[in-house]
Amino acid sequence: MRYGGDTSCLEIESDKGDLVVLDAGTGIRAFGTHFASTAHKKAVHLVCTHAHLDHIMGFPYFAPIFDEHTTLNVYGCPCANDSLETAIRKLMRTPYFPVDFSALPSEITFNEVTAAPFKIGTLNFTPIRLNHPNGGCGYRIEERGKALVFITDNELEYGKPGFDADYFESFCAKADLLIHDAEYTDEDYKRYESWGHSKYSDAIKLAVAADVKRLGLFHINTRRTDDQMDTIVDDAKKIIAQSGAKIECFGLGTGFEIKI
Repeated sequence: MRYGGDTSCLEIESDKGDLVVLDAGTGIRAFGTHFASTAHKKAVHLVCTHAHLDHIMGFPYFAPIFDEHTTLNVYGCPCANDSLETAIRKLMRTPYFPVDFSALPSEITFNEVTAAPFKIGTLNFTPIRLNHPNGGCGYRIEERGKALVFITDNELEYGKPGFDADYFESFCAKADLLIHDAEYTDEDYKRYESWGHSKYSDAIKLAVAADVKRLGLFHINTRRTDDQMDTIVDDAKKIIAQSGAKIECFGLGTGFEIKI
């Protein structure tokens, strides 16, 4: 009830008012309703991490795509088989959805993300590949000397042979806010190893090594109660304090608003 149960979707507003949405999980429904009711220009950018269903399943219910005045620019890294565009088009066809993608009145453009940095307005995006089944991308987003790093659906493998910790630590270095996958406890991980998600203890190791300012625990397990999640957050804070780091840590939830 407090952390929420929607799947991945974050809204980012740049200093100049550019609107970017990260992922099109079920959380995009609420953003779409808000977006349609505001005086914002009808232009929005959608940047996706990968095409697993929980990260695109909100797209058909994103109200602005049914508005002929909407301009939507979609960015997605290559998927294991289909492109992001193909995956979304397949999602919006019979028998899965009553409105075919080709019938949408909005102007939608797809852009394939590579390893190269790219810009959206005043925001600078740098991709990083995810350690997740079928692949995907995380992003470092920078503007005016501030940095947000968004890495979800990523399995950190501290302590395992061959794990390149520096690859992630250098990418996250000195970030003002690191949002990272933190789905599992150490006990959970014994069962779900290699599923493509991280222990929250490993997310903390990354945050400490990268010397970030704030850590948002993300992709939390919705089978937990709010109180169980509070216990995880409290434990994370203790681990950070014991390390000697000065990192603000919290569990992310629906409706959170963070200024960087």
